[in-house]
Amino acid sequence: MYYVYVLRSKKDGKLYTGFTDNPEKRLKKHNAGEVLSTKVRVPFEIVYLEGCKNKTDALHREIYLKTSWGKRYVKNRIKNYLRSH
Repeated sequence: MYYVYVLRSKKDGKLYTGFTDNPEKRLKKHNAGEVLSTKVRVPFEIVYLEGCKNKTDALHREIYLKTSWGKRYVKNRIKNYLRSH
């Protein structure tokens, strides 16, 4: 199983979307500064996670969530969480 995840930087509050087959391990890599595109924004927390049956579906879902419609979808899904943090 693969997962599409959205991280929120505790440093600047911005969101990052990606996919993986191991969300906990991937979060550790982000927070250790091992991911080039996010290393200046650590630490992160997972604010959204959804499962996909295979890598292709996860990749397509990640691409969608990076569009303006996808970003709106994610922000609507996590709006209560963002208000409280």
